[in-house]
Amino acid sequence: MVVDSGLSDEQIDRVFHALAAATRRDILRRAIQDEHSVSALAGEYDMSFAAVQKHVAVLEAAGLIIKRAEGRERLVRADPVMIARARALLARYEELWRSRIDRLDALLAEPAQGNTDRPGRPGTDTTDPTQGA
Repeated sequence: MVVDSGLSDEQIDRVFHALAAATRRDILRRAIQDEHSVSALAGEYDMSFAAVQKHVAVLEAAGLIIKRAEGRERLVRADPVMIARARALLARYEELWRSRIDRLDALLAEPAQGNTDRPGRPGTDTTDPTQGA
C-alpha cells in the first residue's frame, strides 16, 4: 500500500520536522485555539523573542500556520487545511500498519500445514516417549 497524501516528500519532511519540537507543537496548539501575535506568544515561553520567531518560521514553512501583518504586529493562526492534510497522512499510515497487523494476525491464526509433530496440535501424540507406559 502506497501512502499518497497529495504532499511532496519535501512538504512531509517539513511537517514532521515542525512537529518534532515540543515548543512548536505548543505554539501550534495555541494557534489552533486563537490567533496570537508573535510577541504575545514569546511572552509565554522562557526563551527570547528571536527564538520564538524561529519556531514560528519553521511552522510557517511547513504550512501549519499562517502569519499575517496587522499594523506593526505579526499575527499567527493555524492553517486548518494543512493540519487536515497532515492528519489524513497520519491516518493513512495508521491504516497501513493496521492492515499489516491484521494480515499477521490472520497468518498466526492459520493452522500449521503438514506440521503434526508439535505438542498441543490436534492429531498429535502428546505423550512423552521417555516415560514408561
